[in-house]
Parts: sequence; C-alpha cells; structure tokens
Amino acid sequence: MKTMRYLRNHFLIAMPTLEDTNFARTVTYICEHNRDGAIGLIINRPLNITLEQVLQHMKVKNCPQEVGASPVLLGGPVQQDRGFVLHRPIGQWEATLTVSDEVGITTSRDILDAIAQGQGPQQTLIALGHAGWGPNQLEQELAENAWLSTPANSTIVFDTPYPQRWEAAAALAGVDLSRLSGEIGHA
Repeated sequence: MKTMRYLRNHFLIAMPTLEDTNFARTVTYICEHNRDGAIGLIINRPLNITLEQVLQHMKVKNCPQEVGASPVLLGGPVQQDRGFVLHRPIGQWEATLTVSDEVGITTSRDILDAIAQGQGPQQTLIALGHAGWGPNQLEQELAENAWLSTPANSTIVFDTPYPQRWEAAAALAGVDLSRLSGEIGHA
C-alpha cells in the first residue's frame, strides 16, 4: 500500500496552467495536511485592507501606525470573514495550531490585541479566509500537476515582497516558472 507524504509546512505553487481564479499565480503555505484534507493560506495576495482597518472593525484600539499600515492578505476562498494570523515565534495564544518548530497559525483575538499593543510575535502575516481541501482532494490536484510543492521557507513567507513570492517559492524547488510551457507534452 502506498503511504502519502503529508505537506504540512510546505508551499503549494500554482502551476502556470492553473486557471482557477482563486489560485492562479499563487503560493499557498500549507498549515495542516492529513488524511482528512488540508488547510493553507495564500501568502501572495494582498487585499486593499490594512491591519488598522481590521482592528478598528474589531474595536481594538491604540494600534501604532507602522503596525496598522500592514496589508491584510486574501488567505483563500473559504471563510473570508474569518481572520488568520501566521506568525513566528509560536508563542502562547488561545487558539494556535503549530505548523513547524518556529511557525504557528492563530485564530484567537488575543494575538491581535497583543499585535496592536506592540507585544505580538516578531513576524506576522494576517489573512482573511483560507484555502481548504477535502480528503484526497489535494492529492488528486497534485497528481493532475496543478501544483508544484516544496518545503516552505520562512524568509519567503515573512520577508519577500508579495509580487516576488510565486517565482521565489518555485525557485526553491529548482523551477523557473517562466521556462514552463502551458502546452501539455512540451517542456
């Protein structure tokens, strides 16, 4: 029997041929993957929303301007009314899923309160919505070559400019996306 290699703490890089508007030219950071499915956050789709606007909506006060100016990302097409904070270090928050030894994803308000007070994690990525796959759905999409996968890199998640993340993540896997053909059967 074939054993599945789960992709927690990996990037899913949309292949140039992926035409789904939700995922075209995206990099998704996989936070959880098991036999029940997968969940991740798109890390290269900033919205026209700042953290300050989200915090104001949540009635969180006293956010420093430099923190509040941070863009919020579209994490995926599922639950776009729900916020997710990808961060390092992991820390102690009310609702955190540990992704790796250094990265966690938190959905509780306490982390936003701490960020607004300048006491949050050193590095954060804040997203509305997430990407999700049911049992065997991601495995099927990988078999159809919709995605390229590679182990994640925190520098790309937290430091690389958003427009460069797709190509940078593919380069981790040794792939130059500009050299891939969109035609089946051609290099």
